[in-house]
Amino acid sequence: DSTRVLLRHLLPNLLGPLLVQASLAFAAALLAEAALAYLGLGVQPPSPSLGRMLREAQSFLPLSPYPALIPGLALSLAVLGFNLLGDGLRDLLDPRR
Repeated sequence: DSTRVLLRHLLPNLLGPLLVQASLAFAAALLAEAALAYLGLGVQPPSPSLGRMLREAQSFLPLSPYPALIPGLALSLAVLGFNLLGDGLRDLLDPRR
């Protein structure tokens, strides 16, 4: 009887908030990885990282902003996309709607 209640009532109501939280946590993890890589504490040089690209492009900013613009925009758009995905999922999966 308790498994029936769990499967029928609890899990469908938990699915929405878990998906929303996962998408928002992924955006936060992306920012955290970029910040750590910018500080030199991320993945090592053969692996690409937006934070390391931003740090390496910082010395070229007086010459041209474009080496920093592309990874900065990519990071911003990825975080914005995951936040908008989480917001859309919250609206879509709201049980009170």
